[in-house]
Amino acid sequence: MRKVSLRNLAAHKVRLALTVLSVVLGTAFVTGSFVFTDTLQKTFNGLFEDAAKGVDVRVSSQEKGSSGVPLTTLPAVEAVDGVRAVVPAVNGQIVLLGADKKPVQTGGAPSIGESYAPNSQHLGDPGPFVQGVPPGAPGQVALNEGGALKAGLAVGDHTQVLVPAHGVLDVTVSGIYKPPTDTGGFVGALFDAGQATELFTDGAHANYVDVAGDGLSQSELRDRVAAAMPDFKVQTGDQVREEVKEEVTSALSFMNYFLLAFGAIALLVGTFIIYNTFAMIVAQRLRELALLRAVGASRKQVGRSVVLEALVVGLLGSVLGIAAGVALAYGLRSLLNTFDVGLPSGSLQLAPRTVIVALVVGVLVTVVSAYAPARRAAKIPPVAAMREEFSSAGESLRVRTLVGAVFAAVGVVALVAGSRGTGGGAAAIVGLGAGALVIAVLLAAPALSRPVVGALGAVLARPFGPIGRLARTNAVRNPRRTAATAFALTLGLMLVTVIGVFGSSAKASVNSLVDTGVKADYILVGPPQIGVPVGAAAAVRTVPGVAAAVPMHGVSTKIGDDEVMGTGIGGQLDGVLEYTLAQGSADLAGNNLLASESYAAKRDWKLGSPVTMTNKDGVEVTTTVTGIYDDSQLLGDWVVSDQVYDQLTPATMRADWAVLVKAQPGTDMTTLRADLEKGTDRFLVVQVKDREQFKGTQGQQINTLLAVLYGLLALAVVIAILGIVNTLALSVVERRREIGMLRAVGMQRPQVRRTIYLESVLIAVFGATVGVLLGLAFGWGFVSTLADQGLDMIAVPWGQVVAMLLGSGVVGVLAALWPAVRAARTKPLEAIAGL
Repeated sequence: MRKVSLRNLAAHKVRLALTVLSVVLGTAFVTGSFVFTDTLQKTFNGLFEDAAKGVDVRVSSQEKGSSGVPLTTLPAVEAVDGVRAVVPAVNGQIVLLGADKKPVQTGGAPSIGESYAPNSQHLGDPGPFVQGVPPGAPGQVALNEGGALKAGLAVGDHTQVLVPAHGVLDVTVSGIYKPPTDTGGFVGALFDAGQATELFTDGAHANYVDVAGDGLSQSELRDRVAAAMPDFKVQTGDQVREEVKEEVTSALSFMNYFLLAFGAIALLVGTFIIYNTFAMIVAQRLRELALLRAVGASRKQVGRSVVLEALVVGLLGSVLGIAAGVALAYGLRSLLNTFDVGLPSGSLQLAPRTVIVALVVGVLVTVVSAYAPARRAAKIPPVAAMREEFSSAGESLRVRTLVGAVFAAVGVVALVAGSRGTGGGAAAIVGLGAGALVIAVLLAAPALSRPVVGALGAVLARPFGPIGRLARTNAVRNPRRTAATAFALTLGLMLVTVIGVFGSSAKASVNSLVDTGVKADYILVGPPQIGVPVGAAAAVRTVPGVAAAVPMHGVSTKIGDDEVMGTGIGGQLDGVLEYTLAQGSADLAGNNLLASESYAAKRDWKLGSPVTMTNKDGVEVTTTVTGIYDDSQLLGDWVVSDQVYDQLTPATMRADWAVLVKAQPGTDMTTLRADLEKGTDRFLVVQVKDREQFKGTQGQQINTLLAVLYGLLALAVVIAILGIVNTLALSVVERRREIGMLRAVGMQRPQVRRTIYLESVLIAVFGATVGVLLGLAFGWGFVSTLADQGLDMIAVPWGQVVAMLLGSGVVGVLAALWPAVRAARTKPLEAIAGL
């Protein structure tokens, strides 16, 4: 039986290749995701090991986001027995202007300014200077080699640097150094120690303090320093490096899960192709398998022969998939670096775990998908299977259709119930409903395909006359095959539609929020990681025609034991934002606090209630509730003035989300825009947007995210298309005698090809229609549960829906090209004779 199975695979090379390809694509995605993240992990580990070299102990604040370690504590650290050197870390985010007078785009890599420490004070290897000298006075900077190359700057060049909390300063490049690890896109600027302290600290704190010991182990030195600094976090250098590694690992794990989720989708779609393939193989080999039973093969031997074929396909596909996954990881890294994402370089890492997981997943999926056809093959009575009419007989669909109907009812109830709530619980109920509906479609699709494909055929195939009727008959004749073929495409387009609904709803919600909530004529914005630099709002207030320029900031604080986030407003709300005041006054002078109705009710705040806020440094500010407004996505839970914001936020961490600009009545808006752009030129990264442009910017960010998701889902759609090719090719083999008979009675080759094209189009459009309908339902359900997160509008991307339905017809034709040519080449007499 092993010989029979292996020779059967060798005899059907095309079928083998198509089936193996589906396994390759699925396992390649799993392998590629692991290789990609393992490579990043190893490279980042090396990067952080290099960055913390020479550090025996680090002293930092107990709370992240605080001002840091007071400089007044340095003598206490220096006085600890066994301490050789103490170096306060002074650094912060910057924006470097390149030789073209434009901000250097790092593509997500850090752009950091820090204090220069001479070799005698530096705890590790600072990296050799390849050109010039270190900064020796205010106004001088040294750049890392990669950053200087990216900026097009050389020693002696004059440029500018933006420090968000301080503004823009003129600098001269004094030297270029080569750090131990230089990631793509990274910009590292070394400043004179005095100027760095002025730019990146409040003059009284350092971000953290690094300590080097003299003859002590790291743990011994840590214990001594901790005894002298009981109120601070004291770690060994190894603990610091391990903590950073864990943070990176956590971040990369999310990416890994994200990629693996799409790999699972690809494998799921591939599973249906493999299952469909083996089901058709069994159907085509019924007489062959029955003959084997008749000459003495047992049921177990017949079943094992089919499973063996699946095992061979799984092993071959998994091995090829591992190789393809390494290539996929390499291509993904190259693509991201092309867009200046700033990933460090390093050799690709293929861990044993990756190989094992890929082999297990690929083989397991393939064998499991072949198990049901194997059981069916083993149960066929030999005499019955050898009858000519048996191969065309189909099992009743009644039971599976009834079970599918039950799942559909449960799914609809769960979907509707979940959509009426918000939050994680409601989303989980919607997810259960979606899962039930997918199972329902899987079970009921064969019965559903007959009326739906019949109706589609009546419309799409009618213009083709008898050829169209024949194609329609072929598509509905074997509903199991039609449904299994279409289901792969259904899954792919279902997910694409869900994402499309999310994206359209997010854009519609943002547009509605801006249209109804923003009254400002212009909005100043900056890069998401920087925001609008401090000082830009004050600069535009002096521009002629400006009635108000109101900055908005995020305020992080503690109220009681809860970490909360609110909004700081540098001015009055009237004129720039639309809101409804329910009680009290909207005046934001002094320590006044405005709260939304729902948040005030949650906290039991009334007008006049005192609210104590505490920042990470322990600074307490007591505010008073002076106004309560209707819930607003733009304002958030509560709002305070700039006075409170400044008390709660360290000076080095201050930046604006946006600045809302209101024009004076009668001002020429074109002139005002030009003046605003001129007034903010010196802040380098500030952009002036009107409301429509601001909506477009938010929409573009959503589109960028959607493009990544669509790109990953494209793999599932490609596999689905290959599934249609596979099924049609196998269908041609199964119907070889029938096609030969048609050719014998006068059907021309173009007519044969046209029949296959139309059959493929009907199957593809059926799968796409079901997928789009499911996607719309699931998208509606999930978006409904996010109403409390700002997605309060549900929008359907109708243009995309129509394009997908039309595109499915094109997919059907493309998928049928090769099978149709193969069918048209069938020789009538040989086919009728069964040769």
